[in-house]
Amino acid sequence: MSLPLLVLFAYTLLQVGVGLYVARRVRSAGDFFVAGRGLGPGLLLASLVAANIGAGSTVGATGLGYREGLGAWWWVGSAGLGTLVLAFVVGPRIRRIAAEHDLQTVGDFLEHRYGRSLRGIVASLLWIGTLAILTGQLVAAGKILQVATGLPPAAGAVIGGLVMTVYFSAGGLLGSAWVNALQLVVEVGTFLVLLPVALAGAGGWPAVVARAPVDPAYWDLWGAGSGLRYLILLAPAFFLSPGLLQKVYGASSDRTVRVGVGLNALFLVGFAFIPTLLGIVARAQHPGLVDPELALPTLLLNDLPPILGALGLAAAFTTDVNTADAILFMLSTSLAQDLYRGFVNRTATDAQVLRVARAAAVAGGALGIGFAVVAPSVIGALTIFYTLLSVCLFVPVMAGLFLPRVGTREALASIAVGVPLTLVLHFATGGRGLGWLPPALAGIAAASLAGILVALVPRRARVPS
Repeated sequence: MSLPLLVLFAYTLLQVGVGLYVARRVRSAGDFFVAGRGLGPGLLLASLVAANIGAGSTVGATGLGYREGLGAWWWVGSAGLGTLVLAFVVGPRIRRIAAEHDLQTVGDFLEHRYGRSLRGIVASLLWIGTLAILTGQLVAAGKILQVATGLPPAAGAVIGGLVMTVYFSAGGLLGSAWVNALQLVVEVGTFLVLLPVALAGAGGWPAVVARAPVDPAYWDLWGAGSGLRYLILLAPAFFLSPGLLQKVYGASSDRTVRVGVGLNALFLVGFAFIPTLLGIVARAQHPGLVDPELALPTLLLNDLPPILGALGLAAAFTTDVNTADAILFMLSTSLAQDLYRGFVNRTATDAQVLRVARAAAVAGGALGIGFAVVAPSVIGALTIFYTLLSVCLFVPVMAGLFLPRVGTREALASIAVGVPLTLVLHFATGGRGLGWLPPALAGIAAASLAGILVALVPRRARVPS
């Protein structure tokens, strides 16, 4: 067995073991969904970092750095800026509402604020979109294992999907939070070491610059305008994502939200430079890669000391797996609480909901594995998810928290107009949008306008009986 495969195997077994051990403490749906609302700043930080540093932030961002240069910073940096909004504006407020009314999912909040109809529509839409991001994580895991071991990408997707499904379906948010704490130590420590070692192996920064593209746009931090596109696409998703909001539900206090989520935001803003610069180093060392998303695993396997390269591959592989468990969290809790208890069995017991959540986690994992076998691109899959997420939830969540007069009519109108327009524009233009107007911004603007117009229409007065 090769060293990279041996390290991957040992680290994977350790994660599964920790997840199954903690799962013994999960005895209710509340433990599974919101960790008993007992997460302190440390566990909340670990859980969020693990959710945010995944395929897009490692394999995808390094590929963007390889192809686009310094402007790739905005892929992860925009997530950090959006997370600041979650830490200090959205997060504390929605945590208090969730604790006061015993809400366990974003669907619970939508029903509490608007009624059952909106809950069902949003849950169904997000199931479709969330499968796209789960697929993206598993695609990246397959590419890493392909470079490390020579196995087909589909094999890596299957292995990563099975690991994630086993420990999450057993332990839910509580189990994944402790696994994420372990992953945080290994992954962050490894990536902080990777960059200086990779730079030294390439002969230093001057040597990298000398062999990298001379195009000025490659060295433009704004990315010749791509920074704005990434900011619009990603920032809203990181204060509207049901998976992140439900992790905030698990916080023990508002201070925990501000500290844990705020530190996560600062971490993302700094971490964004690491995959960007690794991509530039990989471009200098391996200028002929056909697939830029192979830049990170290629660099780790060929240009670093064997043990460090093996640890880097293990860290990159498991970042994809642990972000995938955050996505599985959204899928399973949404199906169990929002669809099953919300529409199928309104009187379901706590034990029944827990069983459905675990079954949904297994089903969601299987679907994600199936799609990953045929999906070609990490960034492509993630872009679809982030776009749909931002447009679908922007008006319902933000207006629900800060505009009391906005009701069900306005929220439904925003979704009915914004989501179809966004999808049509995305697929008709290949994700480019119209000129300077990307699909995500067009969708959010259309959704907001639809909500405003409906709000201006007088409500029909009730006829006395």
